[in-house]
Amino acid sequence: MIRHVVLISWVPEATEEQVRRVETELNALRPLIGELRDYQIGPDAGIIAGNADFAVVGDFDDEESYLRYRNHPAHRKVIEEAINPIARQRVAVQYRLRP
Repeated sequence: MIRHVVLISWVPEATEEQVRRVETELNALRPLIGELRDYQIGPDAGIIAGNADFAVVGDFDDEESYLRYRNHPAHRKVIEEAINPIARQRVAVQYRLRP
C-alpha cells in the first residue's frame, strides 16, 4: 500500500470560506475516485504554533492507484481552482506502508 501525505500552508489572505471550499471539495472526491482506500483531511488542530494549516492523507493499493487519483480530472480541478489560489506552501510525500 502507498500512503500519500500533503501538508499545506495558506496565504494570510485566505478566507474561512475559501478554506471550507477546499475541505468540501476534497471530501467530494471520496465517492468519485474508487482508488481511495482511506482518505483523511482536515485543518491543523492548532496545538503547536508554526505547523502547516491543512493536511491530506490518502491510502492506495499501489503506485498505479495513487497515480490515477493524482491525475483524476476532479482532483486536478480541486487543486487548480480551490487549493492553488490560496496555498502559500505545499509539501508532499508518498511512502509504502509496512505489511
